[in-house]
Amino acid sequence: IYGECRRLYPDQPNPLQVTAILKYWLGGPDPLDYVSMYRNLGNPALNVPEHWHYVSFGLSDLYGDNRVHEFTGTDGPSGFGFELTFRLKRETGESAPPTWPAELMQGLARYVFQSENTFCSGDHVSWHSPLDNSESRIQHMLLTEDPQLQPVQTPFGVVTFLQIVGVCTEELHAAQQWNGQGILELLRTVPVAGGPWLITDMRRGETIFEIDPHLQQERVDKGIETDGSNLSGVSAKCAWDDLSRPPEDDEDSRSICIGTQPRRLSGKDTEQIRETLRRGLEINSKPVLPPINAQRQNGLNLDRAPSRKDSLESESSAAIIPHELIRTRQLESVHLKFNQESGALIPLCLRGRLLHGRHFTYKSITGDTAITFVSTGVEGAFATEEHPYAAHGPWLQILLTEEFVERMLEDLEDLNSPEEFKLPKEYSWPEKKLKVSILPDAVFDNPLH
Repeated sequence: IYGECRRLYPDQPNPLQVTAILKYWLGGPDPLDYVSMYRNLGNPALNVPEHWHYVSFGLSDLYGDNRVHEFTGTDGPSGFGFELTFRLKRETGESAPPTWPAELMQGLARYVFQSENTFCSGDHVSWHSPLDNSESRIQHMLLTEDPQLQPVQTPFGVVTFLQIVGVCTEELHAAQQWNGQGILELLRTVPVAGGPWLITDMRRGETIFEIDPHLQQERVDKGIETDGSNLSGVSAKCAWDDLSRPPEDDEDSRSICIGTQPRRLSGKDTEQIRETLRRGLEINSKPVLPPINAQRQNGLNLDRAPSRKDSLESESSAAIIPHELIRTRQLESVHLKFNQESGALIPLCLRGRLLHGRHFTYKSITGDTAITFVSTGVEGAFATEEHPYAAHGPWLQILLTEEFVERMLEDLEDLNSPEEFKLPKEYSWPEKKLKVSILPDAVFDNPLH
């Protein structure tokens, strides 16, 4: 990684660095060992301004001795397979780079380590706060390939460089409704909003749609209508209950392995959900859910890198049962629970994904449950028209017909007006045996509720 940075900055062999005082592998809170900060002179010919270039060290495997990441060989990804970068416009008279981007990168790294959700180009991060804790309108992030740093082959696997791009709320919403890559392309065409290298200017006061109103109608609205949404899933505060099974079944000793809902997603299910999300992010890919395969690892399903688990998160026996024993269950009636931010994405899921023959996944940020909505055109789902609600362990799939989707969109109309919203809010379709609740964040933050 240093070699790739030296190629780009031969005159800066010893850049300024922000260092984790107590390394993560010694019990410290910050997963990134270092963040290097370089001065980039830009490219006047391309209208690229001078800026600070930040590069993280720690999401990939820096050591190869299993102290942080499981060493899996040289062919696959190193650690999580990527490092983060960030380009911040240099203010006039600034002689040293601001250090707040390093803390921002540590925050994103903590999310990746805790959730084990990796990032891809085109992903978005809804942050809901100015990235530098100022009054800035730049309050969210998109991710894209760094325009200058090339993927590197290391002794411990491949590392790519994903650049953080600061965006306004309106740009984030457009990326959710359409797709991240489309909005990144628009940002590249507007010099003050990023330009070709997507440099973040925290003082930018206007969205790209205010700078050029035609972008909204001619590009984004048309793209949403034609393409639907390219967002195949989100990490969310969500949960689901099986209303068709009496709760005392949980205490039935015969169902301790078979048919119970394990507390955590198995490593296999987590990989399949990741694959589902990856496939959904490929433009023009066929809407296929990866099948549930009975692949075994010594007969057991172990969560990847158990050393990363929080000490409070004790492994239940259900997390390591042989994969074949967790059978797919058809459910009669289900209750879905979302916080307000996740609930606000349900219309997008229905209109932008299912009506276009695609799927959409909510994966709990605690990693212990997932909900995938599928349309009748999606292959490989274990939910069917005959049994529209089906669960494989804690992974629930819900198949919705086009007719029902249209009806739900009408009933969920007020989700589009969050300012008039009073929590908790409940929606119910008794004949479909489906209930959806929008609940305060506290319900999900406190597992005792």
